[in-house]
Amino acid sequence: MTDPRDGVPTVELALPVDADTDDADVGAPIELIGVGATGRELVHLRTADEVRPLPDPRRSDVDTWGRSEHIRELTRRLYDPVYRRWFRAEWEGFEHLPRDGGALLVANHAGAIPADAPVIMHGIETDLGRPVYGLAEHLFRSLPVAGTMWARAGGVAAHPENAYRLLHDEGQLVLVFPEGTKGTGKHYSQRYQLRRFGRGGFVEIAMRAGVPVFPIAVVGGEEAMPILWKSNRLAKLFGIPYFPVTANQLLLGPAAGLLVYLPAKFRLRVLPPVHFDVAPDQERYSRSRVMEESEGIRRMIQEALYDMLRTRRSVWFG
Repeated sequence: MTDPRDGVPTVELALPVDADTDDADVGAPIELIGVGATGRELVHLRTADEVRPLPDPRRSDVDTWGRSEHIRELTRRLYDPVYRRWFRAEWEGFEHLPRDGGALLVANHAGAIPADAPVIMHGIETDLGRPVYGLAEHLFRSLPVAGTMWARAGGVAAHPENAYRLLHDEGQLVLVFPEGTKGTGKHYSQRYQLRRFGRGGFVEIAMRAGVPVFPIAVVGGEEAMPILWKSNRLAKLFGIPYFPVTANQLLLGPAAGLLVYLPAKFRLRVLPPVHFDVAPDQERYSRSRVMEESEGIRRMIQEALYDMLRTRRSVWFG
């Protein structure tokens, strides 16, 4: 209709009317009668239940472990050229990895500042589409800035209860390196010689959580940042497990040598899963059984490394 005062089209509120009482149903949705193709058309107004609130940009996506999927996505985008063009990572046995449910990923560890963790996490998250939580030394997590960024990227303090909650309660993929700093602190002359897998704590965690272990053999990490010399005196001074002098530092300088990896080609092999025929959530597990399973997994990875090294033509080209 048109307002006679100024000729401007107007709209009317139309309330649904009860046929018996001729009273307006106040609780019904309001509709508008406006000027359209036919001159008078009903325009539906959405109710409060139909209107979706806009997302709050201030709301954080950081989960209870400190991981931010926004930061992780940004990290993957920035790291992808390194993964594909610098390290040229190739996987074997990727089909063994589970598409759902909790699982403990166990791999060998190497390099003054190891490159194997980001390579494994990036490859699995990109190609499998599942988040990976990496267990890290508490010392690393306590570092200012670096510790926070590692947490945002999926790092979790290495503690049995943290691993249990991730595996059992949340059904996540958890990455652990049983060699710890004994693996990353190896001299280049000791490359691909696996150290003892601690006390087998990772096996006991997997048993308690009722999840399988997926061993992963990694070739390339030993050459990406090899240690040529270590200073025990400086390690004690700074309170760190080892103070390395790397080939990267000799080539690029003291600072850049701790930031830039050598372009070693990475090859990764996922071995068949190891299942434990024991009941989960027991207070204690046989120490001898735990150590036996731990040593068996270490041997599996060691033999896979030897096999991969025998077929490798070049450190840089694979």
